[in-house]
Amino acid sequence: MFEDVARLDPRYIEVPVFGLKQGMFVVALDRPWLETPFAMQGFAIDDQDDIAYVAKYCSYVYVDPERKVAPAKTRRARTASVRPDKVEIGQEIATAEVDFESAQKAVAHVYGSLRTNQRLDVGTIKTAINPLIDSVLRNRDALAALVRMKDKGDYFYSHGLATAVWAVVLGRHLGMDKYELRDLALGASIMDVGMTTLPDELLNKATPLTEKERRQIKDHVKAGLRLITDAGDASNRVLNIVACHHERYDGSGYPRGLQSNRIPPMARIAGLADTYDAMITERPWARARSSYEAVLELQDLGDQQFQLSLVEQFMQTIGMFPTGSVVELSTGEVAVVVQQNPTRRLKPKVVVILDKNKQKMAEMSHIDLGAYEVDGTPTVWIARELEQGAYGIHPHEYFL
Repeated sequence: MFEDVARLDPRYIEVPVFGLKQGMFVVALDRPWLETPFAMQGFAIDDQDDIAYVAKYCSYVYVDPERKVAPAKTRRARTASVRPDKVEIGQEIATAEVDFESAQKAVAHVYGSLRTNQRLDVGTIKTAINPLIDSVLRNRDALAALVRMKDKGDYFYSHGLATAVWAVVLGRHLGMDKYELRDLALGASIMDVGMTTLPDELLNKATPLTEKERRQIKDHVKAGLRLITDAGDASNRVLNIVACHHERYDGSGYPRGLQSNRIPPMARIAGLADTYDAMITERPWARARSSYEAVLELQDLGDQQFQLSLVEQFMQTIGMFPTGSVVELSTGEVAVVVQQNPTRRLKPKVVVILDKNKQKMAEMSHIDLGAYEVDGTPTVWIARELEQGAYGIHPHEYFL
């Protein structure tokens, strides 16, 4: 029995999949959610097509007899993660690169002006990030891969943009509409804007902070809210993201020590995306972790600092080895991850670049790691994730 079932409310009922009826609300499966493409941990059964779809992945499920959800809303949530991308990743990366570089320049200009005149131009940032949202809606992997592959400039504005991308990728996976994604992206991109009021020597300090310095850093939330409120061009959802992105699920965050569902949902998403991007980015005071290391650490923090179900959904949408990662296979060959397998997070599709002797292949081969197994035992797998640029490989080249 799947471990989460042990924590279920005793009122929940075990139902064989073909015993499901229209209107039932599914709260748990007979397997980990990460082995399925369902967008949310919980969905209503609208029709026979839903039952047939669940049957592809489960033999039985658990339902909440007291809960129902409007069919149209539920269908949107269920299909968000399985709907096909509208554009192939290679084609979208070419478009996304132009939009991302344009956004970087625009945000860099806004931050530069902010340091001198203390006025935040929210409108310019909105205009800059809207094309990025469109990109994620066309192909959820392309922009995320690009963010991983590109060199980053000034940490605070580039980190804000990258955080916005990770947040929107997760938001799309959870079924958010375009208007919600716009607020999510804007809030994530400017939530650390208050850092511009702090001295550079504090921001770039490589040694441990003193208690006084920690208090100074935490004040960036208040300073950011003041800058954004003065700008007068942000919704309450955006302000909630800025105010609560450092709150943590177990109440250990700041500035108010909010817990669990008292933290606004978008702030939970932004806080998770913020932490992930910080983990995989080289900073003066911390080495960059591989994405695999970062995801495992986030999983360990599930239902402590971060809502576990949200971490699991993030893992599901970006993969254990995200698109654009350079990896070494169990054969010794080196490859680039070019596409995710929705229900096999450790077995993406890759293009093999180097042979086992680390020599360039005469002809590159595309392989689906999910197909390399015998009687359920993998015969070829990812042994480890390598640093970007390892062996002179530039993943960007393999998407064009």
